[in-house]
Amino acid sequence: MEKKDQKIQLSVLMPVRNEAVNVAIMLKIFRAVLEIEHEILIVYDYPDDDTIPVVERMQPDFPTARLIHNTLGPGPANAIRAGVEAATADIIMIFTVDDTEPVFAIPAAVSLMRQGCDLVSGTRYAHGGRRLGGSLIQKILSMIGNRAFHLLSGSVFTDATTGFKLFRKSTFYDLRLEAMSWAIVYELAIKAQLAGLRLGEVPQVSIDRLHGGASSFAVIPWLKEYARWFFWGLRQHYLLGRRGTSEVLRPDSAASA
Repeated sequence: MEKKDQKIQLSVLMPVRNEAVNVAIMLKIFRAVLEIEHEILIVYDYPDDDTIPVVERMQPDFPTARLIHNTLGPGPANAIRAGVEAATADIIMIFTVDDTEPVFAIPAAVSLMRQGCDLVSGTRYAHGGRRLGGSLIQKILSMIGNRAFHLLSGSVFTDATTGFKLFRKSTFYDLRLEAMSWAIVYELAIKAQLAGLRLGEVPQVSIDRLHGGASSFAVIPWLKEYARWFFWGLRQHYLLGRRGTSEVLRPDSAASA
């Protein structure tokens, strides 16, 4: 059977905003690294996004790439929702286009999904994961926040806020996510554990914005949104007696299972 006739097994979802440099790099990296049959959904908000002409120019050589116009409203959360709607595969991966290194964690994450996980998250802060570069303030806040949430709530995830997530399409809809920013990935991790789903975690190395210029990261809006889900998740996990309702599967435990 020819490769083009094989069923798509993984939908890679990448929200973008003027990421012409990074998307050109990532398409080449995915083609070199991913052996699983996949599609790459590049989701944009506005028709003047400089990512669009780059993808259109590269599409003859990268037929797995598709441009998806997010018509649900601007922002990464709605871009993710639009991408999920357009996804062909049952297994969907959220991937931030400005971070190349997590591609090497994809095989382990896909393996856990195939072993029955409903959601697999990367971790930059445990089991060999690392976070390099990027905003020092964001890095410190992320490390402290994830550590505190892990210890205080009984969360099985050591890095619930990472954007590197794999999940089943049905899981995404079942959890009824509300966040309107990148905090949607944090909400996804929290609600998946509260629902008692089968979870997985793999170490990832993250190098923030190795290419493509400065990030649009703003401390105050980011902190307010993540703080909302931090305290909501803490209350749900701890005060309502739902502490530690799931176990997490990792590559080493999967091998011995």
